Amino acid sequence: ALYRALVGGWLGRSALGCLYCAYTCYNRVVGCSPGGCAVLSVSALSPCIVSLLSACPAVGFSGSRSLSPLSVAALRSLSAAVLPSARVFVGCAAGADAVARSLFPSASVFSVASGRWGAGRSAFARRSVAVVSAVLSAGGPAALWCFFPSAGCPVGLLPSARSSRCFCGLGSGSWASAAFALGSGLSLLAFLPPGVSPPPGWGFSSLGGGWWVARPAAVQLALFS
Repeated sequence: ALYRALVGGWLGRSALGCLYCAYTCYNRVVGCSPGGCAVLSVSALSPCIVSLLSACPAVGFSGSRSLSPLSVAALRSLSAAVLPSARVFVGCAAGADAVARSLFPSASVFSVASGRWGAGRSAFARRSVAVVSAVLSAGGPAALWCFFPSAGCPVGLLPSARSSRCFCGLGSGSWASAAFALGSGLSLLAFLPPGVSPPPGWGFSSLGGGWWVARPAAVQLALFS
């Protein structure tokens, strides 16, 4: 009963993180020591993540073009919890995009090669904006943006509904897409590998085992008012 109470709501975030850490240490997902915990492997998802996806009508995927084996395992683990009825949207890049495309053969793929977003480097940004917009259009506030970065967020990048503020040449398309998604009203679910920390000002909360969640500001106010 205590376990269900802890994982049943967002108000128990701190307790949830500690409880899930204990659970995953037991199952060899993370290794803990007095100095902290490090992700070792990904073999199970927390009930909170499963709950997030259980009512999610649309999911977008993005991330690094060069994923670590741990991040690949995390993406594969997450894919098993996506509803069969959920619409999946993804880009055309290597890395996280490619893994997601292989896991969801029926996904809507946004390809720069189609020419729909012009040519050159700016076409990739316009394509990413289109993917985020499609996820929001298909699923509304209940949709989810899942991303798998391999490096930290560029300094100065913050969530915004204005794409020009997110795709402003700071060097990370993954984080820019996530900033635009969160600023546009999508919740974020991120897997951050060892050495990558959540950026300040984004509102991330740990779900344990390398997983982090961030809710749009309006959703956070509704939850805690």
